[in-house]
Amino acid sequence: MNRPVVVCKGIVLSIAALALTGGLTARAGTDGASKGLRVSGNHRYLEYKDGTPFFYLGDTAWELFHRLNREEVDRHLANRAAKGFTVIQAVVLAELNGLDDPNPYGHRPLIGNDPAKPNDVYFQHVDYVVNKAKDLGLFVGMLPTWGKYWKTSSGIFTPENAKAYGQFLGGRYKDAPIIWILGGDHNPDNEQERVILAAMAHGLKEGDGGTHLITYHPRGPGLSSDYFHRADWLDFNMYQSSHAARDHDNGLFAERDYALTPPKPTLDGEPRYEDIPVGFYNANADPDWCFDDYDVRQAAYWSLLAGACGHTYGNNNIWQMWQPGRKPVIRASTPWHEALDRPGASQMTYVRRLFESRPFRKLVPDQSIVLDGPDYGGAKIRAARASDGSFAFVYSPRGEQFTIRMDAIGAAKIRETWFDPREGTVRPLHTTDTPGIQTFVPPSSGRGNDWILVLDDATAGFPSPGQPKK
Repeated sequence: MNRPVVVCKGIVLSIAALALTGGLTARAGTDGASKGLRVSGNHRYLEYKDGTPFFYLGDTAWELFHRLNREEVDRHLANRAAKGFTVIQAVVLAELNGLDDPNPYGHRPLIGNDPAKPNDVYFQHVDYVVNKAKDLGLFVGMLPTWGKYWKTSSGIFTPENAKAYGQFLGGRYKDAPIIWILGGDHNPDNEQERVILAAMAHGLKEGDGGTHLITYHPRGPGLSSDYFHRADWLDFNMYQSSHAARDHDNGLFAERDYALTPPKPTLDGEPRYEDIPVGFYNANADPDWCFDDYDVRQAAYWSLLAGACGHTYGNNNIWQMWQPGRKPVIRASTPWHEALDRPGASQMTYVRRLFESRPFRKLVPDQSIVLDGPDYGGAKIRAARASDGSFAFVYSPRGEQFTIRMDAIGAAKIRETWFDPREGTVRPLHTTDTPGIQTFVPPSSGRGNDWILVLDDATAGFPSPGQPKK
């Protein structure tokens, strides 16, 4: 029987809607994580060290190392690889009493809670997770520690042991598929904390020989660039647009980073989570009203079309790996392994498919091609075009009509296609030879009826949007 499942007030899903949608038809391959990553030549995107494009599609699995046993790790990572995720963001010294509560095998990460004395048996489990991720072609966005542990008011770190801990991690995972993520949902409040973070970063680089990229996960809403844009250890920026309200335009964060010099890639490392109460930290928040898959999609496309190099998905039940018997945080109520197949997670597959169906590293945000249409609020249109004029994406979050300057596509014939981000399907519209001004009306409108208009040089040989090139 296809019974409805009520997740939060205002969100009713069916069992069928939660089914796994299947993985990408063209993945980088299980050897992709062995190639290593670097910043692209234009300093806007990430790529494999052999020059192959890399689309950062992250999953916030903060408590992965701390709370899951190896069979559960296998289940989580296999699900994420099948959906086309490329980065799993997890914390070594975890937020939820990660120093004192042991992992499923009874081990704690540090001897005497001393960062200079890592507990090898705990890290054998971390090794397992990293190796399993590598087997599946995934990178681990490894946070050495949650932020509260390096705060001078309550933490365990000094500049000396932070550097030693960084050297340990860097050396241990020198040849592993790692992206280092410092910060852990906190920002530095004084110079001593900056010194601790720099010491950890330099320790990581000494340990791994500089083979891995480093970024910073700030407290939200916030940007790493406000603190470390010019730091010698920061390879790319990360922002947290956070969970305060619906229709919060996280593209504004990307725009701010995009305008900085020197240029560095940027992305949203923690946008609004699926199934988390909207604005849960606000006094007037309704705890039963949660973000849904539409909120997740809107954040992804707004951010990417404003210049982000990738995107991160999160789910309230998964970041904490909640299951019955554990104290829920922020009203988690669905076992993590069931939440793996929430609609928003499955729809991240289509995000990556769409961008990888075109040479997405050519994209530059360009609102000037939108001559008319909503320019604020939840219906705000966002657009990006290829630097060579070969294609463009235009996102209408509420299916509102908009007007486009068609000469943004430098071609004699322009192919127009609607891409449905809910199903990953396309609706061919028209092929025109008129590079004038055109108004487009999406196939449906209203909240939850978002659409992407794809404009292509009809002679470029691009596949149908969201499909791999043959």
